[in-house]
Amino acid sequence: MKNISSLFLVSLMSGATTLGAYKLFIENDGILSKKNVVTVAPANYTKNIGLGVETVDFTDAADRTVHSVVHVKNVSYRTVSNPMLEYFYGYKGGQQQEQVGTGSGVIISEDGYIVTNNHVVKDANDIEITLNNKKIYKAKLIGTDSKMDIALLKIDADEKLPYTVFADSDNVKVGEWVLAVGNPYNLTSTVTAGIVSAKARNLDTNGIQSFIQTDAAVNPGNSGGALVNTKGELVGINTMISSMTGSYVGYSFAVPSNIARKIIEDIMEYGNVQRGILGVEGGELNTKASKELGISETSGFYVNRVTKNSGAEKSGLAKGDVIVKLDNAPISTYSELATYINTKRPKDKVQVTYIRNGKTYAVPVELTKNEFVSTEFKGIELENIDASDKKRFGISSGVKIREITNENLKPYYDELKGNIILSVDNVKATDVETVSKIMSNKDENQSVSIEMINKAGQRIRIII
Repeated sequence: MKNISSLFLVSLMSGATTLGAYKLFIENDGILSKKNVVTVAPANYTKNIGLGVETVDFTDAADRTVHSVVHVKNVSYRTVSNPMLEYFYGYKGGQQQEQVGTGSGVIISEDGYIVTNNHVVKDANDIEITLNNKKIYKAKLIGTDSKMDIALLKIDADEKLPYTVFADSDNVKVGEWVLAVGNPYNLTSTVTAGIVSAKARNLDTNGIQSFIQTDAAVNPGNSGGALVNTKGELVGINTMISSMTGSYVGYSFAVPSNIARKIIEDIMEYGNVQRGILGVEGGELNTKASKELGISETSGFYVNRVTKNSGAEKSGLAKGDVIVKLDNAPISTYSELATYINTKRPKDKVQVTYIRNGKTYAVPVELTKNEFVSTEFKGIELENIDASDKKRFGISSGVKIREITNENLKPYYDELKGNIILSVDNVKATDVETVSKIMSNKDENQSVSIEMINKAGQRIRIII
């Protein structure tokens, strides 16, 4: 009887302890109450994700796109000489050798306008387009933008053509399904699927500063093809892959459709690309950069210099400002800033939100035409060259020395003014923007090597 009483007492105490623990830790906002649990998934959580391939139908998007993606054949000719024949027999001239390159393109209108990459049709003597229905047409090159690697072609077809409509690439989400459609290795109408891996990806090229990165398989021949969403709308033009072998190894990159569309519209309306600039130089912030600069902001674009005669200067932006938004687009990297500005034209107004001394301000800035803007480094004021300079010296890019204020260079004023800089520290001086970016990453006391053409057409190199 005593043993039974003892057992009953232990059971009673155990129950009381369990009940007390429940009251203390679980019920009424206790230590382990539901309000204090870090993450609790609802019962139907897995039903809301919808990330499996089986939940997405790619067939409609693929069917719409394959008929508007074309095969582009680039034929060029070069003269191959034989030095031995020339030396021994005085043979002059050479043999014409045909070179063929291939890629892809996207029909963007029913009357035959096609967008592709500039590198697909570069130096072409003849351009041949093969439609998905095997019909072949000769194409005319309407215009190109080598900086952004976009070209516009036109074919005169005997029928209305299927075409792809543009989507707003700003609305593309990381993790969103996309299809890459093109002609890799001359295999026409190839469709691959993947997701958007990153946006505003900066690969430090001299031109494009903002790619859409995807893991959809893209190989040689896909260049100029379509990157579309699951509705079959164009979100990008496939441009390049990141690979040590030249073949797909995991990631590919596309020019955002908003940038491509703007370039195409410029070529069709103006005959060339209307490129506006904000007029600021600097870099993106992170914890390390902010600590070195002695500022509290760790995200945004830090203004290190404001370009003379630019809209930024006229609107009062100054060194030390941190740009955090352009219109309604948040800015945390240089790529995001470049992406947004590349969709605009000179004289467009952009609302710039920036932080100065801990306070937030917003001012409208009118973008300036690139050719009218100059920059200065080490007492040398630079401006972009015009068409006459390019023709005179037989060059495609460079920046001209407009003025010299460096006292050490004053004795060489007449010899230097008007010269055209081709490269800075072996980096091609494509335009004022490029040079500004190069110099923004250098200390004021750091020497630089400059290659230039003088007014007599001679190439010289100086170190300053």
